[in-house]
Parts: sequence; structure tokens; C-alpha cells
Amino acid sequence: MHDDSVSPLPSDTRFAGLRRRGFLAATGAASLGALSLAGCGGSGDGGDPKGGGTPQRGGRLRAAFAGGGAGETLDPHRANLFADAARAKALFDKLADYGPDLAARPRLAERWEPNRTLDRWRVTLREAAFHDGRPVTAEDVLHSYRRIADPREAFRAKASLEPIDLEASRATGRRSVEFVLKRPTAEFPNVLAAFGAYIVPAHADDFDRDPVGSGPFRFVSFAPGRSAVFRRYDGHWDGAPYLDEIEFVVANEESARVNALLGGQVEYAHELNPTTARAHEGRGQIHIVRLRNSAMQAFCMKTDRPPFDDVRVRRAFFLIADRKELVDAALAGAGETGNDLFGKGYEYYADGLPQREQDLDQARFLLRQAGAEDLRVTLDTSAVAAGFTEAASVFRDQAKRAGVTVDVRTGSKDSYWSDILDGGTLCCYRSGAMPIEAHISQRLLTDSTTNATHWRHRDFDALYRQAQSTRDTKERAAVYERMQRRLYAEGGFLVWGFADWIIGTARTVRGVEANAPANTLDWARFDKVWLA
Repeated sequence: MHDDSVSPLPSDTRFAGLRRRGFLAATGAASLGALSLAGCGGSGDGGDPKGGGTPQRGGRLRAAFAGGGAGETLDPHRANLFADAARAKALFDKLADYGPDLAARPRLAERWEPNRTLDRWRVTLREAAFHDGRPVTAEDVLHSYRRIADPREAFRAKASLEPIDLEASRATGRRSVEFVLKRPTAEFPNVLAAFGAYIVPAHADDFDRDPVGSGPFRFVSFAPGRSAVFRRYDGHWDGAPYLDEIEFVVANEESARVNALLGGQVEYAHELNPTTARAHEGRGQIHIVRLRNSAMQAFCMKTDRPPFDDVRVRRAFFLIADRKELVDAALAGAGETGNDLFGKGYEYYADGLPQREQDLDQARFLLRQAGAEDLRVTLDTSAVAAGFTEAASVFRDQAKRAGVTVDVRTGSKDSYWSDILDGGTLCCYRSGAMPIEAHISQRLLTDSTTNATHWRHRDFDALYRQAQSTRDTKERAAVYERMQRRLYAEGGFLVWGFADWIIGTARTVRGVEANAPANTLDWARFDKVWLA
């Protein structure tokens, strides 16, 4: 999947039109009827879902996510959906994870330190134990990474672990690992925090019947495509969760998740649309939590083929876009305007560049210079992501005012991301949260496998290598700024906005962190949630 957020697959048509009655049938009415929440019978005190006061222990929280059907797995290295990632986070730990600014934060790794040349890193593990009581060791770490890197498999974190020479890397003690790298890498902690890079016990293989991790919850039951129940792990290194249990239930349609939340069958509903949020925000029945800057929204221009192989045409398109109108219309205002760069608010973001505004006169001038006064171009879109088809329609109208004809072509949800990777010239695009360094390495280097804009410049690649081998943070930031200034001037991503990720919770839920872009450490952080 080329959408680099951990995003849900298209909804199974069996769940089309699922409402409250259908939700009960899909998740098991008997089990839901037996679920009582301590202290959850009333309307709640109406407090902020982030929470105040003293956390309370006890109760089961039910969280509704879109799922992947009968083929779902609890294997954390195969996590591709948001539901997979949330379940994996509950059962397992990584060496590091991303903070709200997308900088790596220690988790199972207590600390890390590089050698002088940045091609060897010593990682020291904290004292932690798996659910079966065995300590987490350096051998478990190496086993996990070697499993992910298995050439016969397609585990999500494989590409992220590529800089590590796993044959040369070794345990130097029970809680110490020396990672040998293929090249100097200043951002190595991002590798440790990579999506899907979970640590599992050496030789573990039965993940769906008896998964053993070191996460804050331990396994109770799992019915693929229906539900998973986990219980508090009192021995977790970061402290035991407040909840007794967490149940993940599957509801593929957004309307089913909302109706289940309103009807009291769940206390947490993931991924609501802006219209739903606007209808319920501030009305007291449920809480709406907005995770800001969670999803970059963009149009992707292929820079290696006409008309976008001419930088003047790309610059004209930057000036055609009315970003505020796109955010208001395509996202119902649930987001922030973009400035043609990924990672607004993240570490290394070049926030000193002028905010680009619509300038149709200058756009027409650039198109005339490029001999493209009567330009006609096809814009590929799909209902694969919220706001895509709306954004395409809005941009078509904006382009018309600059004399450009945009033909909107709607593609299949099932194949959209693979179709647009190499095909077409202009498409709708989104990305979830990741470090700016990872965005560059995965999408903007000559040899990047998900280079959707076909941006291929060896001097740009050299700047990336320079940044990676620069030990001083300020000096490294200066190199990243140079790279972003070039992308701002002539890149292929027209980044028009950053969408909120929207979650709904019952009024009794506390401890939900709003400063947590989707896929970061504090997103779906159920070990820190409690019931008032």
C-alpha cells in the first residue's frame, strides 16, 4: 500500500450499511451484553477527555476500529491497519517510538549512543519482562529484527531496518546490542522507532493463539474480523494500565462506529469524518478528540514527464491552489493549510518559508512561459481516503480560473495506491505521520521505492547523505532546510493541507492525548486511559 499512513483497507462490502443492530450482530451481542464498565453507568461529568483529577483503576474499555476481515492477525510485524497497530501497541513494545514532534523517544531501549563515525550504535535495554516472566534480552531484539528482515517475507518495517547489517550486529551483554550499520546514520533512533519494529520473544511464532509480548496488556482472546480482548499486565516496565481490560471491536463503516458510541456499545470510536465531528462537537453527548497534523493532504505531480517535467508548470500549479478553500471544502475545515512541504510542526520542518498563496496571474504567466497556456491534464483520485474526491473537484474549479482544464478520473479503492505510483501525471495523495527524514528517504531519493513524484536528483541524494552523517543537530537541521527550500521551489508535492485525525469517546473516558498525531507513541495509548 503506497499510502504511508497505517490506514484501513477499503471496507468489506458485507458491512455496507451496518448500523447499530448490524454492529451488535457483527461483534457478538452476547459478549457485548456481558461487558459492564465500572463507574460508566451515568452521563459522566463532562470533563475533557484528556482528563483531570486522579486516574481510577478498573473497567473494560471497548474501542471500535475499521478492520481487515477474517484474515486479521496479531503478528505485530504484519501490522498494516490502524486496528493492527493499536492491538500491537497494547501487546508489544518497540525499542523507541515517535513523540508528538516525530522525534524518537526511548521505550524498551533505555539509551543509545553512536561511535564517532555514526556507523555503529550501542543500545542498552531497560529492565523489562515478557508476559510469561522471561526478561527482554538483546537476543530477543536481534531475533525480532532478523525476522522482520527475512527476504522471504514482506513485513512492514523491513525497509526501515535496511541500514542495519544484521549479520554483523551482535549482543554484547544480556541488555546490550551493538548495531553495525551499512553507512553512517545520524537518525538511527528513527530506525528503532519504525512502524512495525516490535520486539517479540526469540523463536515466538504462534501470534494468533497465544501471543506473548512485553506490552502493557496481555492476551485473552482473539476472533479475527470481530474482536480481541486483552487484560492489564501488572508487570509492565512503564507501570500497569488503569483499565482492567481493553476490547478491540471491528466496525468497518464509520456510521457503525458512531452509532455504537452513541448507543453505549463502545467507549472509543476511531477515525470519524469531519461532518460527524461537527455534528456532535460541544453538544455533551460524546467527546470529539482532534489529533492535529496527522495526515498530509497533497496533489502529487510526476516530475519526470510532461507537463510536470517543466519546473515552470509545477510552480504554476503551486500558485493555482487556494489552500484554505481546499481545507474548508475537502476537510470541512478539520485541518490546517499546507505550504508544499511535508511535516508541519515536526522536527526539522522549515517553518521560516513564506506561506504560499494563490496567485492566478503569476500562474498564467508561468504557463505562458512554458508554452502551456491551454494545458489539459488528468487528475487521478479515488474514494480511498476522506476528502480525495472533494479535493479533486475543488482543484478542478480553481485550475479552470487559471485557464487549465483538469479532467478528474476516479480510480478503484482497491488498487489506487499501486496505480498512481508509476502511472498518470497528477494525483491525490496523503501520508500519515513520520519523521521528515523518513519522508525524504522513502519518497524523495533516486532509489526510493515509493517515490510517487519521481523526484530523482543525485545532488539531492548527496545532501541527504550529508545530513545523515552530520553529528551536530543544528548543522544537520541546516542541511534539511536546504533540501526543503529546494522542494518548496521546484518539488512535485503540492501540499495543500494537514488533516485532523478525529476520534470520538464516551463522556466517561479520560486520559486520551490530543497532542498525538496518528501513528505516534501517544496515539491509541490505552495503557494511559481510564474511566471516570
